[in-house]
Amino acid sequence: MAGYIAKSKFILVSPHKIRPVADLIRGKLYTDAVTLLSNMPHKGAKLIGKTLKSAGANALTRNKQLDESMLFVKTIMVDDGPRMKRIWYRARGRADMLLKRMSHITVIVDEIGRS
Repeated sequence: MAGYIAKSKFILVSPHKIRPVADLIRGKLYTDAVTLLSNMPHKGAKLIGKTLKSAGANALTRNKQLDESMLFVKTIMVDDGPRMKRIWYRARGRADMLLKRMSHITVIVDEIGRS
């Protein structure tokens, strides 16, 4: 088994803004990652925290012998989602395209010492 997975899709934040937050918790213990994300002021930290807690809950409900201290963040991926295209009106009758980017977050947690 590859671990316990949680996904959040179609989040209205650019992946460029979320990836630095994801890089901070990759490979860390589950409890350390949750406390780190709860103390960060970024919007992406809150969104990743929700996904991480969901992955932890999936692990704890599927395997009753697990404890939170036995988990670590194995993989975290922030992928591009679809883009909403909006018209941005400019001077002299012109228009620009405004792209509102979305993200898909995938978090995989696993037990310590398991391959």
